[in-house]
Order: sequence, then C-alpha cells, then structure tokens
Amino acid sequence: MQTVEEIVGVMSSQGLRVTDQRRTLAGLFADTPGYLSPKDVYDYMGRTYSGLSFDTVYRNLRVMEELGVLEQVVFEDGVKFKLHCRETHHHHHMICLQCGRTHPITFCPMEQTKVPGDFTVVKHKFEVFGYCSSCSQEEPSAEGKA
Repeated sequence: MQTVEEIVGVMSSQGLRVTDQRRTLAGLFADTPGYLSPKDVYDYMGRTYSGLSFDTVYRNLRVMEELGVLEQVVFEDGVKFKLHCRETHHHHHMICLQCGRTHPITFCPMEQTKVPGDFTVVKHKFEVFGYCSSCSQEEPSAEGKA
C-alpha cells in the first residue's frame, strides 16, 4: 500500500497542484484496500468539505486515474476506483466481488488474441471477477438451507 506522501509525491511530480481536498483523497485511498465508487468518495469528502460538488470529486478521480495514481474498473454496478497497485510491469487482475481483493494475472491475454490486420489496438483491459477463497468460504451453501 502506498502512503499519503507517496501518492501526493506522484501527483506533484506530474504537475498537479496538491490541494487539501486532493490530500484528503490521497488519504482515503491510502487507507482503503478495496474499490470505492465515486458516490462513496463524494459522501466521504462531503463530511469535511461542505458545498463540494459531485462533478469536482469525479473530475479529481479521473485526473488521478490519468496520472496513474488510481485504477478504474467497471463493475456491474458501475465504475469504481482503487489505489494503483505497485506492479511496474504490464498485468491484469482477478478481483473478488465481495472484499475487492485483487490477484495479479501474470501474463497478458492480448498476446494470445488474434487481432485483424485492419485493426490497431491502442489499449486494453482484462479483469476476471469472482470470489477469493476467504469470501467463498463465508457464503453458506444453497444445499444447506432448508
């Protein structure tokens, strides 16, 4: 996990002005191991910064994602963000739908994808969703219910 100072350092090194709100955002993501929806972030920030608009929160999330501080993933219930993992090489993730824990996929499936000659890939994402061993053990089996 990255510290607030490490996150702030990345933002400032990329030319982003570090405001109190952005420092608070950095603290929120440094303390949160899983994914947060923009609404989660807005609700949290609204407790400290009255009058803060949802658009401002969302714009900051997008800027932080563009700088590589945050990762964005599209879940069935919408877009969520989490602190960018420390992996330096290109990789993808398996994501637990219950706790949000991620596990790296150590190879890139694009290498095995046949891309038509008239198509140029400029970027890609690949996520696998399921349940980690801890969360799947917490679920009572449907057979055991009467």
